[in-house]
Amino acid sequence: MADKRFHLAWFMNFTPDEWREPFGQGGYPWDGQFYIDMAQSMERACFDLIMIEDKLMVPETYGGSRDLSLKHAMMVPKADPAPLAVAMGMATKHLGVVATMSTMAYPPFMLARLSSTIDSLTKGRFGWNVVTSAEDLMAKNFGMDRLPAREDRYAMADEYMDVVGKLFESWEPDAVVLDRKNGVYADGSKIHTVDHKGKYYQVRGPLNTVPSPQRRPVYLQAGASPRGRDFAAQHADAIVSVANGVEGMKEFRSDIRARAEKFGRNPDDIKVFFCICPSLGETEEEAQARYRNVTMSDNFVTDVLISISAITEIDFAQFELDKPLPEKLVTNGESGTLDKFQQWGSGKTLRQLAADGGGGLVSSMELIGTPAQVAEKMGAAMAEVGGDGFLITTPVLRVSRRYITEICDGLVPELQSRGLVRTEYKHQLLRDNLREF
Repeated sequence: MADKRFHLAWFMNFTPDEWREPFGQGGYPWDGQFYIDMAQSMERACFDLIMIEDKLMVPETYGGSRDLSLKHAMMVPKADPAPLAVAMGMATKHLGVVATMSTMAYPPFMLARLSSTIDSLTKGRFGWNVVTSAEDLMAKNFGMDRLPAREDRYAMADEYMDVVGKLFESWEPDAVVLDRKNGVYADGSKIHTVDHKGKYYQVRGPLNTVPSPQRRPVYLQAGASPRGRDFAAQHADAIVSVANGVEGMKEFRSDIRARAEKFGRNPDDIKVFFCICPSLGETEEEAQARYRNVTMSDNFVTDVLISISAITEIDFAQFELDKPLPEKLVTNGESGTLDKFQQWGSGKTLRQLAADGGGGLVSSMELIGTPAQVAEKMGAAMAEVGGDGFLITTPVLRVSRRYITEICDGLVPELQSRGLVRTEYKHQLLRDNLREF
């Protein structure tokens, strides 16, 4: 009998939680305990992994100032995801923990060393969300006036992946011998320099960390453009996507699998996670009402526009809220996100586009209803698409304990009762759990 299960993951960031809402904790303290509790809830619900997003700048595109971003706590403040990944990993036993780290910010040696260390600390459950960054404001924090063009960033990232791959392999699997009798900890003949001299990077190696349980972290990537899809299909263990409905999900997964085969990879070794934002209620009417209350509020519209301005570096404050966008916009930032947001030719006003962003910007399909209704839709969609899983998130990545409980104690049991998701972990390593089905 075919295994109809799919994978579950969660997408969040290390920022204040849903601090304005009645069920938020208020945005303090910054000791990470809220997110440690969240990770433990994800593990209780048998999620594969939790992924921490990151940005390396204070946004100031919307309205030409950082003031609104700070006022709304939108994309700032934001703390480093790597220490939080360690804290969440040390507080759990099975859940994968994934940190976003930019190839534009970390020298390859430092990223490989950090990733190897965290993978050891979490006993083989660490993943790296590979990003090249898309904001010139980020570049200014790292000695650049602006980011290279997107194609150049991908060329740099290709070489970067080659370098870190060599570093992860610089210790042979049996290099650590722990021969107490002869006083030998590691066999130097099994540890090698990499001596990489490329167009963008020069690294001698080897790593000064022992091989971690997975030898390298699980690689996650979100490639939307043709060049991005090639990069993801070549390198990633799991790919994050925001698709347009079930047909869009099906097309994207088929395309990634075809590209993987082109690169000589087994497409079954790559799991595609489609972002979704379920809105739940005890009745469908309640779920619809809660969704409308969130997406039509003035605060929500501003939050979405601050976010989309920051990641595309287009100031949406210059456009009138109740009129359509005046032209098709282009960006050197996240072009896939911009294309999905502006819905060129739809005739929708900017306010309507922002409201659509409540689900459409980070959700591959509309999921509003009771846990049973949403579980049924998720199962039907995944059966049509063919796999591989869903990445649950919220429209602007904020989350409350109430929402976590609704998902983990409401939606997930419904999915489990239908045999659609795992009810226990079978493996220690994150990569093995991803490849289980």
